[in-house]
Amino acid sequence: MANLHVAIVSALRRSLAPALLLLIPAGAFAQRNPDPAAGIAGCAACSFGLAIPIIILVLDILLLVWVARDAKARGLDNGILWMLLVFFTSFVGLIVYLLARPQGNLIECPNCHNKKLQAAVRCPHCGV
Repeated sequence: MANLHVAIVSALRRSLAPALLLLIPAGAFAQRNPDPAAGIAGCAACSFGLAIPIIILVLDILLLVWVARDAKARGLDNGILWMLLVFFTSFVGLIVYLLARPQGNLIECPNCHNKKLQAAVRCPHCGV
């Protein structure tokens, strides 16, 4: 599931940013055309163009939250540093995190019901 989310975010970053550049001339031409339909089309193109960066920002925030929660569940004390690495280096930082994090299955802690590594002796959330 996590790898699917990573693939979606990286695909959106690569494909939607150039699409935004293609929509800018459509908005400019619509402003010079006296036809009302062209004006509406230009307005729709600009609205769609503004929605793309917002969608990418929301997906980036979701990815950062996932990295922080995954780092905490795996017992890493420096989850904020991993978040900053992924924030500033994007896809490369995410790959570094996925390769450097402790590997193993996550199970539910019987005491606090948060996720922890199956091989962990203590839960990083409650300490039991």
